[in-house]
Formats: sequence, C-alpha cells, structure tokens
Amino acid sequence: MSSGKHLAKGSPRPALPDDGVPRLYSMRFCPYAQRAHLVLNAKKVPHHSVYINLTEKPEWLVEVSPLLKVPALHLVAEKEQPSLIESLIISEYLDEKYPQSPLLPKDPLKRAQDKILVERFSGVTGSYMKILLHDASPDELWAALDIFEEELGKRGTPYFGGDKPGFVDYMIWPWFERLAVLKYVLGERYSFDSQRFAKLSAWIELLLKDDVVKSFFATPEQHVEFWRTRKAGNASYDLLA
Repeated sequence: MSSGKHLAKGSPRPALPDDGVPRLYSMRFCPYAQRAHLVLNAKKVPHHSVYINLTEKPEWLVEVSPLLKVPALHLVAEKEQPSLIESLIISEYLDEKYPQSPLLPKDPLKRAQDKILVERFSGVTGSYMKILLHDASPDELWAALDIFEEELGKRGTPYFGGDKPGFVDYMIWPWFERLAVLKYVLGERYSFDSQRFAKLSAWIELLLKDDVVKSFFATPEQHVEFWRTRKAGNASYDLLA
C-alpha cells in the first residue's frame, strides 16, 4: 500500500516492488475507486495502491489508464501487463479471478439480477451529483433509494448479499458513506427519513461495523472537508495521508 499521498503532474512514476501483485491506481475520496478497494480487501488480495491527484494528473498515468480514469487496475503478472478500467469491470474481474469469498451469486439468474440492481443504482448516483453540482432538490434521490429499500424487504435478509455483504452491498456502499456531504450541502433541506428507509438505515449500521468497510473508510467529517476544499478549487487530496 502507498502512503496515501496523491501523485500530481511532474511526479515521477512510483518505484514499486517487482512482486507481481496488482497495482490499483486510485483517488482516496473517489466512490468508484472505493469499490475496487473494497473488493480487493474483501478477497484479501495483496496489492499496491497508487493515489492520483485528479486535478493535476501525472503525465505517466496514460500508460496505465489510457482514458486517464481511476480506478485502474494494472495486472503486472499477466502477459503484456494489461490494465483494467471502470469500477464494475474491475470488481467483476476480481470476483472471478479470486473465487475465495465470492461476492456475486453462483446462480446465473440471481447473478444477473444483482448486476441489474447495481445498474439501477445509477439513478442514485446521478441524483447525488445533481445535488452537489446543481443544488437540486433531494426528492429525486429519495425516490431512487425507495427501489433499494423495497428490494431489501423482498429479499428478507440483512444485506443485499444475504447473511453477509456481497457484490451489491459493496458496489453501492460508497454513496451511503457520503450521505454527510449531502447533509452539509443541503442544510435544512436534507431529509433522509429513517422511517421511510428503515431497512436501509439498519443496513447502514451493519455495514459500518463490517471489517471490509472499515478497512477503507473515511469519516463523515473527512468527506465533508474534502468536498468543501474541492468546491473551493483546492481539493485536499492528501487529507488522510
């Protein structure tokens, strides 16, 4: 693992051990990158983390992430040392590559249904960004979350993955970890209803105690501070370093 310092324009490419373990190019406060960290930690896969300043990206990033995106997983042990991008692609690859502690169901139908549910979460992420960037009403977000409250009720389990967290849980968790940012932005207009979302509220409390979540976690105060500095134009990437 790295020290958590984010490498910027002009930074030399980090000298990492030639040990064959995957290298994850990330940003500490990126919810999409967090997905990859959670899966790697859930699988207990040894890896190196390299954090990137997304405002001033280092010139060499294109060599491991052609679209200059994070997360990017550099597979140095594979032939031609390819890199994978996009959080869901990386997470599904890791679940198949490292079958221990599987996150997706083995049953093809249930597997497909879980993937569909994660796709439907784009309604939540889209509404979340509308609030942050355009000061939108949170009503659209709460309506999108209704789908997940109802789904937990249908499944009748504490987690979307059953009796323990699975693929859906870890793919959607990063945005729940960041609810405090919405509260900060919306102020008195923040209206997350713990009765309306009783099952999700219980789910949140369970995941806050989950070892995998705790392995890559930032506090509400830290998320708010990062957003505050980002909005001010001087994002504090190294807040946790």
